[in-house]
Amino acid sequence: MSSKAATWIIAAGAVLMAIGLCFLPAALGERPDADLLEVGACLFSLGALIIAAGMYTKARMVQMEIASGEPRKEPTSNQRVRGGCDLCGTEAPVVQCKVHQLHLCGSCLAQHYDVRSCAYVPTTRTATNKMGRNLAANARGA
Repeated sequence: MSSKAATWIIAAGAVLMAIGLCFLPAALGERPDADLLEVGACLFSLGALIIAAGMYTKARMVQMEIASGEPRKEPTSNQRVRGGCDLCGTEAPVVQCKVHQLHLCGSCLAQHYDVRSCAYVPTTRTATNKMGRNLAANARGA
């Protein structure tokens, strides 16, 4: 079973819990009905149990990944990160040199650092999509 399947199991449990909560107003309304309250409580608890099973499954998947010893998939040195460092182009930038207008990653910052002439601020550069536009600007409709 994959981690995605475990996520769907957790989502199904959350839906069951929400449906169980929907029975609560009907059970405690003007004419209280004990049967509806019991059905709602059963659905809620079943949803909680299913969520717990999904979390357990996800935890077991993580344990199996760690035990297998396979390294995590990380970008290689020849892959460029879109919106990456202006000097090396391989890592995500963390600061911007306001004097030179450069977005720098941590390793390039160590080489570029000059306390006398440079002023650094946290970078505002975000990840970009395939067309090279800012994703945040696309979300706003710009």
